[in-house]
Amino acid sequence: MCGRFTLTAPPDAVAELLALIDLDPYPPRYNIAPTQPILIAIGGEAERPGANRPNRRALLARWGLIPGWVKDVKSFPLLINARAETAADKNAFRGAMRYRRCLVPASGFYEWRRQGKAKSEPHFLKPADGRPFAFAGLMETWHGPDGGEIDTAAILTTAASGRIAAIHDRTPIVVDQDDYARWLDCRDYDPAAVADILAPPEDGFFDIVRISDRVNKVANTGPDVQAPLDETAEAPPAAATPPDGEAQGSLF
Repeated sequence: MCGRFTLTAPPDAVAELLALIDLDPYPPRYNIAPTQPILIAIGGEAERPGANRPNRRALLARWGLIPGWVKDVKSFPLLINARAETAADKNAFRGAMRYRRCLVPASGFYEWRRQGKAKSEPHFLKPADGRPFAFAGLMETWHGPDGGEIDTAAILTTAASGRIAAIHDRTPIVVDQDDYARWLDCRDYDPAAVADILAPPEDGFFDIVRISDRVNKVANTGPDVQAPLDETAEAPPAAATPPDGEAQGSLF
């Protein structure tokens, strides 16, 4: 799964990666949590594989997808991830998978290894080449009863493989840059036509670093959350359990 991630790459690097027509400045974010705003990229009308300049736009979306048919947000579960194997068929994700696919830029993500009753061990997974990348995402615009709107998003996951599988059985999907246009082109490419994109990252794509449990606490937002464990021995203790299910910083 993906319950925390980071975006520390500068805006110009992300704009170049995603071929965005415009991207406002933003600060580095080291501990992005569910329900917080996340940056996503969507395809424009000119989105076609091989286009000279894709007309992609950047949006801020709540991390936690809300299908358009939801009436009571407070009683609806927090959908931060969608299983790639079933997203095209599940009522919550079917429309987004067909018509509203997006990209979620990132610089890395966090995962927790559970071993029996022992304390969960947080790890930082960062690209071996140090460059930003993009998760496969889905987005929906939810319309509130008062007429307001909010863009929401989820990150697609699949079964983990290789070294990641030793930490967790699920992993977020990383879209290859050559596949951005096809993933975002929801008019010409239905879910079956992009199914090959929904694969786990290659085994050498990420470096995996054991880190302290400071990342468990949403309030810890500095670069120290990414420090290797042996460099954080004097850090004050944080939450003893992984952050799954926390109610973090809701936009509502």
